[in-house]
Amino acid sequence: MIIPMIDIMLFLLVFFMLSTIYMVQTNTLPVSLPQSSTAKQEMRPNVVPITILASGDVLFDQDSVPNQQLAEKIHKALAEDKNSIFVLRGDKSARYESVVAVLDLLKKSGAVRVSIATEMKK
Repeated sequence: MIIPMIDIMLFLLVFFMLSTIYMVQTNTLPVSLPQSSTAKQEMRPNVVPITILASGDVLFDQDSVPNQQLAEKIHKALAEDKNSIFVLRGDKSARYESVVAVLDLLKKSGAVRVSIATEMKK
């Protein structure tokens, strides 16, 4: 009787592990990302996405934010967790100037863990 219970527990463990992997992807906005052959997915729980749309609008965790408030939100995220990882998700049609402005704000705010999101080349 104990063997089937172990099988069920193992199945549940695998199920929940796989379901959390897909939950990380669903909380971001769809953006046309550039492709990279060395892309990998960040799996840490304290990931903060910053999205730059093709129009130049900046979204901090799905909320549209002007540049003045973006610095405040970055400071707040770093105050809550100094190990926060900021993932910069720039649309490939976005102006380079917009991406550099956000990177500059991250650096001025003291963020040390910054990643740039890309898609895997097919």
